[in-house]
Amino acid sequence: MKAAELHQKSVEELKAELTALLKAQFSLRMQHATGQLAKPSELNRVRKDIARVHTIMAQKAA
Repeated sequence: MKAAELHQKSVEELKAELTALLKAQFSLRMQHATGQLAKPSELNRVRKDIARVHTIMAQKAA
């Protein structure tokens, strides 16, 4: 997900996106723990997307 896409979303949409990303991260962590994760790079991608959403929410709040 690109930061430009996130800048166009409202705060409510960003909160919904953050919730979805956190659920995805939990699911990926469980897959990793049980040895079923096919792409370990997905964990890093989701973690960075979460950080992007947090950053843009902070920018909009300021």
